[in-house]
Amino acid sequence: MLIRLDPTSTTGLADQIAGQVRGAIAAGDLEPGEKLPPARELAAGLAVNMHTVLRAYTTLRDEGLVDVRRGRGVHVRADAGAGAFDRAQLQQQIHELVRTAVRMGLTRDQLADEIRKAHP
Repeated sequence: MLIRLDPTSTTGLADQIAGQVRGAIAAGDLEPGEKLPPARELAAGLAVNMHTVLRAYTTLRDEGLVDVRRGRGVHVRADAGAGAFDRAQLQQQIHELVRTAVRMGLTRDQLADEIRKAHP
């Protein structure tokens, strides 16, 4: 799995990492049960602080996409099933929508209004 960070992006580094892992899960590039790189190793490879990677992994754990176990590492949830991968794809699309809204200068409330208009 190749992760590329854009230091000029308004999206934080941890969010970029989580987004790329989320996208890889949604695309099927990461299989259920597959182990992700250790935080220290990934941080060194990306030249970021280890806590940045840990924050990304925590976000993915909170979304139900990965299991984080001390001493065993981070694995894509084996029991996730198609629903979780659909959810990963939805999460990825939501993050892209938010990034687009930020680039357009929309506030959170304006974005929420647009979403409500689309689905009353």
